[in-house]
Amino acid sequence: MYKTKIFKASFLFLNICVAVSSYAQQVRLPDPAYNLVLKAPVKTWDEALPLGNGLMGGLLWGEQNTIRLSLDRGDLWDERTHGEKEWWKKYTYQKGADLIAKKEFNTVNSWWDQAYNGVSPTKLPAGRIELKFPDGEVVREFELMEATAEGITRFNSGATINTFYSAKNPVAMLSIKGTAADSVMLFSPMDVYRKNAKGDGGPSSGGSVSKLGYPEAIKGKTATAEWYIQEAAEGLKYCVYLETKKSAKETLIAFTITSTVDGKDPLSLARERVAQALNKGYAGMLKPHAKWWAEFWKKSSVSIPDTAVQKQYNLVQYFYGAASRLKAPPMPLQGVWTADNGALPPWKGDYHNDLNTQMTYMAYQQSGRYEEGESYLNFLWDRRDFFKDFARDFYGTGGLACPGVMSYSGQPLGGWGQYSMSPTMSAWSAHLFYLHWLYTADDTFLREKAYPWSSGVGECMLGILKKDQNGLLKLPLSSSPEIFDNSPKAWLEPNSNYDLMSLKMLFLSLKEMAAQMGKTADEKKWADAAVALGDFHTKADGTLLLDAKYELTNSHRHLSNIIGIYPFNLINNESGKTDEKMIEASLQNWDKLGTNQWVGYTFSWMSCLRARVGDGEAAVKNLDIFVKAFVLRNGFHVNGDQTKSGYSGFTYRPFTLEGNFLASQAVHEMLMQSWSAKPGELNTGLIRIFPAMPKKWADASFTNLRAEGGSLVSGARKNNQTVSFSITAGRKGKLRIKDNFDGRVPKWNVKKVLKTGDVYEVNLEKGQKLKAVF
Repeated sequence: MYKTKIFKASFLFLNICVAVSSYAQQVRLPDPAYNLVLKAPVKTWDEALPLGNGLMGGLLWGEQNTIRLSLDRGDLWDERTHGEKEWWKKYTYQKGADLIAKKEFNTVNSWWDQAYNGVSPTKLPAGRIELKFPDGEVVREFELMEATAEGITRFNSGATINTFYSAKNPVAMLSIKGTAADSVMLFSPMDVYRKNAKGDGGPSSGGSVSKLGYPEAIKGKTATAEWYIQEAAEGLKYCVYLETKKSAKETLIAFTITSTVDGKDPLSLARERVAQALNKGYAGMLKPHAKWWAEFWKKSSVSIPDTAVQKQYNLVQYFYGAASRLKAPPMPLQGVWTADNGALPPWKGDYHNDLNTQMTYMAYQQSGRYEEGESYLNFLWDRRDFFKDFARDFYGTGGLACPGVMSYSGQPLGGWGQYSMSPTMSAWSAHLFYLHWLYTADDTFLREKAYPWSSGVGECMLGILKKDQNGLLKLPLSSSPEIFDNSPKAWLEPNSNYDLMSLKMLFLSLKEMAAQMGKTADEKKWADAAVALGDFHTKADGTLLLDAKYELTNSHRHLSNIIGIYPFNLINNESGKTDEKMIEASLQNWDKLGTNQWVGYTFSWMSCLRARVGDGEAAVKNLDIFVKAFVLRNGFHVNGDQTKSGYSGFTYRPFTLEGNFLASQAVHEMLMQSWSAKPGELNTGLIRIFPAMPKKWADASFTNLRAEGGSLVSGARKNNQTVSFSITAGRKGKLRIKDNFDGRVPKWNVKKVLKTGDVYEVNLEKGQKLKAVF
């Protein structure tokens, strides 16, 4: 009888485990209910339906009987330097520091800022395809089928256009059914410029394409095909080629963008690619494409009871697949969706390393989009020789450094010197290599890329830093990104908290990576460097200052002086009262200063930060504002408050992508966190299940989010209580889980789960699954 009761109880527990864990651990494809649907008309390119395959991108939009597809390719760049060629070799960092010490600020500004004032270097648009249908056809809506990355255009008549950018081949296809286009026209960027001059356009952007001085595109046409070849600068030519194939049931269009990067004859290559696609047909090309996307979505999923946030989350995950791929250019400011209004992209569509690139590539780790993230890491790795030259020529050091603002080739673009030429932007970029290693637990990547690249940055920083009279390492120049713009006041007293935090995180991460590889001498070197930087600058009440003298006294868009809280985690609420005091006082100060000078990404960054310190209500408040006021109807983040509701004094429109990815990461931070309260200490990470949940997210779940060490974590929550979770170990060793379960004790599926303080610990083999139910 006793054994029977035990058996029944065990059987019941097993069933509960299976039922609850299967609820949490079933990977979910994007629900069609959350697809992006745009009601026609869509009259501007930046509100269009975004499509892409990493290399190429497209924006689908239109009204009445006109459908447009704006074209882009990620590596189309004009790399011509404005002003003196390789100006950074002449106007070096040390020369700038010497003049700033003499208060000759304008001279230094003219050196480092003037390069950015030219038209180039710049990302280039690739033109537009425009389809005209009979007058009786009126477009009703556009829908992005996220599960298959397919765009559908629907007309009132029932006619449709299906569109996709192949995930497997550098081509895109359209299938038109139920109607036929009267004309299919291909416009070069200059054609678009001339159309816009007549009033057909959209929001203004980064200067006219006519200023590039290119010759007119060479155009060609046959009965079924149309193309143009554009001669750009410095030997670059690119070709946009489309061909039509008609049958009784559909009109099929295939197109591609080729360039001299692909081969000597872009036209022949384009013709060949398009012919192969047309021979396979729409269905034949769609099958491997859909399979690729099915695998993409299997990586992880989340489910939250907030339609607007869930929709934005799904869309942003889609952005990773559509705009960032291995062996393709990583996302600059606007990804593969460059302006289509006859103008060049805002801020040249460049790679901004004072926040934008780092935040764009900071949300892929937890969702397991590792290949998509490696696009940027490989980009940085492949340019390491140029970055070594830049460190030598501009900073006068060994090692390597990437410019704070750079082109596709990696050359510095200049701009406000306080961040565009700041060495610590490289330290923040190195943090991405560190995070990738932490989350993948890939020690080969650590040895071959993460440590070599990051230690190169470390060597450059050690070459710049000099000891002061107190033995502390100091930079010759210091700043805090975008604080005081480019005014003389923006040169802060070394080291600013931003520089201090960036450097300390770099050295601690290098210490940890060296320890993993058994490099004891390196480990000590980096540990000593981290200590030699000294403490953070605070007021007596703990408020983090800008530098040793100045306090942040006005609302500001960049959380630079509190970056040590997030994402670096140097200051956290699990490291004692001193850290807690800094967090509380600093956030009170930010609250007091208000949001008048915030932009969209500020809200999503603050959402991440509030979640990291366990404040779910503040996290969701900032996230809700972001989704409500700083997102266009197609999901693109825009810098200004589009509702003009007073969330920000900025109401301007240009879009950049980093705010989107920060919002996606904020969701991760609320659902699951994995970090060490002691950065730099090997194997001290801690997993936190539902650590910052707002009450209105009473029911939520996530599947296969990644934790440090490569572990897969799934969890389910009902009625504001965690009901189950599971962790599949990414490597052999000890798992540590924070007890934030409100006094409820988990039932484990394995033995020897021990508790020390508020932390559960268990040793697992790689691939072993730990399950818990309540």
